[in-house]
Amino acid sequence: MTAPTAPVRPESLPPTLDIVTAGRLLGIGRTTAYQLARHGRFPVPVLRVGGSYRVPTAPLLALLGIDAPAVAAPQTTAA
Repeated sequence: MTAPTAPVRPESLPPTLDIVTAGRLLGIGRTTAYQLARHGRFPVPVLRVGGSYRVPTAPLLALLGIDAPAVAAPQTTAA
């Protein structure tokens, strides 16, 4: 039995997630998530970075129907 997970707070998520975390959010187990990524069949785009898989957070949230937090443009000050 797995422990219940806390609700996802989009503003607390990094720009990319590891494949296991992304799979967990989609209800996909670790082994299946890796198999889907390896065969190009994961439900959202997957990036291969070195020897690991990374999943961009924005498309994952969109698939889940969660609004991604707006990112404010950096403020510059005149010197």
